Amino acid sequence: MKIAVASQNRRTITEHAGKCRKFWIYETEQDKIVRKELLELPREQSFHDSSPHSPHPLDGIQVLIAGSMGQGLSHRLAHKGIVGIVTPETDPDRAVTAYLDGSLAVLPPGSHDHDHGHGHGHGHGHGHGHGGQHRHPDTGPNG
Repeated sequence: MKIAVASQNRRTITEHAGKCRKFWIYETEQDKIVRKELLELPREQSFHDSSPHSPHPLDGIQVLIAGSMGQGLSHRLAHKGIVGIVTPETDPDRAVTAYLDGSLAVLPPGSHDHDHGHGHGHGHGHGHGHGGQHRHPDTGPNG
C-alpha cells in the first residue's frame, strides 16, 4: 500500500492539502513501513491548481493524510479511489503508524475552513455523521 502525507515543511503534517506541494510517500507491506520518500510537485500540480480530470502524480496512492482538506478535494480523491484522511496528528511517521494499526485520530473532511484563523483546539472528536437531516452550516465558529 502507498500512503501520502501532506508535509509542506517536510517535518509536520500540512493543513490545506489542496495547496500542498510536498508529500511524504510511504510504502507499506503487512502494516509496516518499508520505504519513505519525498515527492515535490511544481505549483501547477498541486490539487488546487491542477484539473481533477487529468492524471496526477499521486494517483497511485491508496491513502492521503493531511491536517485539513475541503470537501472538493475529498470528493476528488474518492473519485480516484483514494481515501482522504484528516487528522489532528502532526507527526507524519506517527500518523502512518497509527493509521496502519487503526489508532489514528480522524476528523471529518471539511472540518477546517479555508478562511479560519489558525488557532487550533477546534477538533473535539464530535464525529459528525453526514446522513439524515443533519446539515453543517457553511461557516463555522470564529475561533
